[in-house]
Amino acid sequence: MPPPFTLVRLRESGDAFAYACRIAPESGAGTLVYVGRFDLAEFAVVLEPAEPLTTARRAFYACMVALTDALRAHAPPTKEVAVGWPDSVRIDGGLVGGGRMAWPTSADEDEPPAWLVFGAMIRTVVMADHDPGVYPLASALDQEGFGEAGAVQVTESFVRHLMRAIDNWRVDGFDSVAREYLSRIPRERQTLRRIDDCGDLVTRRTGSDTTERADLVKALASPSWLDPTLGGPKR
Repeated sequence: MPPPFTLVRLRESGDAFAYACRIAPESGAGTLVYVGRFDLAEFAVVLEPAEPLTTARRAFYACMVALTDALRAHAPPTKEVAVGWPDSVRIDGGLVGGGRMAWPTSADEDEPPAWLVFGAMIRTVVMADHDPGVYPLASALDQEGFGEAGAVQVTESFVRHLMRAIDNWRVDGFDSVAREYLSRIPRERQTLRRIDDCGDLVTRRTGSDTTERADLVKALASPSWLDPTLGGPKR
């Protein structure tokens, strides 16, 4: 791992996200928890933002940019790596995983949180003995032609791209991160999107003054891509 990051490795049965949330108060920023699994790239990183929680949650978008950039770095040239707002990741339309975020339950919206944890899972290999047509909306890196790119490669690539995304935020402001993130959402004709100061997605149709708002906090409360029973991405 690059110098700002400290690696904590768990066994295959571990839960990177839950463990990172548990140790975040003591471990501090830059702690990266990694689970050594064959079928999933599973990791979580601890962040310590310096701004109030209400705006600090926008770090989720920087992490999602880093996650998709990490996959793009290993993807075949013809593959589209896209996000479904706010948290799912799809390759050529097939769900491979996504990201999630947590913060202290006692945190004040108007004060910097003691920590944020971003966690991700990306399906690298389909382990079930099923024909690909059984789960047509799900996919994995091996099915999408990612070659030897597995959990280690995706995690290392994520860390490098996260450093770049955070640096861009510091230099050019959050708008640069928002543009990067929004460029990964499949386009809809005559639709304008922006991310507001609280991280909510605001959508407006061309020629209309009416806007629609999607609440980030509510969306993060239940990750759209996660199957709690499976303990991984939905199939």
